Amino acid sequence: MRPVFLISDLLFFALIAALAVYALSLRHKPSDRAAWGRVFSSSVGKWSSILLVFFVLIGTVDSLHYQVNKDPEVLSALDTLLSPLRLAKEKTYSAPLADTLYVKENVVQPDGTVKREAPSLKHRHLMGTNKVGQDVFYLAIKGIRTGLMIGMLTTLITLPFAIGLGLSAGYFGGRIDDAIQYIYTTLNSIPSVLLIAATVLVVDVQIERYADKIGSAAERADYRLLALCAILGLTQWTGLARLLRAETLKLRELEYIQAAKAFQVNVARILMRHVLPNVGHLILITVVLDFSGLVLAEAVLSYVGAGVDPSTPSWGSMINGARLELAREPLVWWQLVTAFVFMFGLVMSANLFADQVRDAFDPRASS
Repeated sequence: MRPVFLISDLLFFALIAALAVYALSLRHKPSDRAAWGRVFSSSVGKWSSILLVFFVLIGTVDSLHYQVNKDPEVLSALDTLLSPLRLAKEKTYSAPLADTLYVKENVVQPDGTVKREAPSLKHRHLMGTNKVGQDVFYLAIKGIRTGLMIGMLTTLITLPFAIGLGLSAGYFGGRIDDAIQYIYTTLNSIPSVLLIAATVLVVDVQIERYADKIGSAAERADYRLLALCAILGLTQWTGLARLLRAETLKLRELEYIQAAKAFQVNVARILMRHVLPNVGHLILITVVLDFSGLVLAEAVLSYVGAGVDPSTPSWGSMINGARLELAREPLVWWQLVTAFVFMFGLVMSANLFADQVRDAFDPRASS
């Protein structure tokens, strides 16, 4: 067994490490520590954070990849923990907690007659199985990592553009402001779904062209996931940039900023030491609020065929697969419901947590 380090794994662990460093830095920031104390003191903030930590732990375990000997399949530590679910495959659909398949087959009886009945299952599945007999509950758990990757990595790509361009537009004004406004106004004028779908198709062509140099199927799926995060990041930074521009326009007229200019303090120092800390609460609130929107965006993109690689488990892929199942008779409903419940849990907990963060860090929100 040898470890496999995908690029998304390294980025995910880097983000976890950054969060840990930020948590340690709160020891020297009493005001921020007090604000986070208000977040976790409320019952909503406490339970939503517990649920988010659960999702992050699942994503962390699922990011520890390895290969067994020369087997080309790349597995994760979560696959090992959930081996009973991963290996418990059936012929086709089975309903939640059912004893037989969902469809009937011709079964030869001991007396030689043929009777049409539903064969017995090898295992009992909590949320049933899909068309190819995979456990739906297992696929939904595997989709947690994909949802977290889309939300967290996209945010990592978005922040440099939003912060850099938003602060520059608000602080410098003039032609720089006009140019940056022109960029994000033009970008907002293009339908984001069409832009993302077109870019994903171009990336797919490039991946297929250099497939022999990329390596395993897991690496190809990882490249497509990273490409999707990059595309979402390059198209989702405009809202935060516009918000930071407006706030910086107000901050640059305050007395302490004017005093720093009078003493000829370096522009970069003014932005980093005086402007950025005063818009930090806006960045934090917007990032947490946008996280849930990015998770939902993946589901929409997978529904139109521009999401993650088909081999990557995701809630969007499950919903896309359930689209045709809803037209079956009898109805196959459990794959859609399972993906919806897991997505609802992550998005709702992120939204509730964001509300508490907003109330704690922005005094104007509670006034």
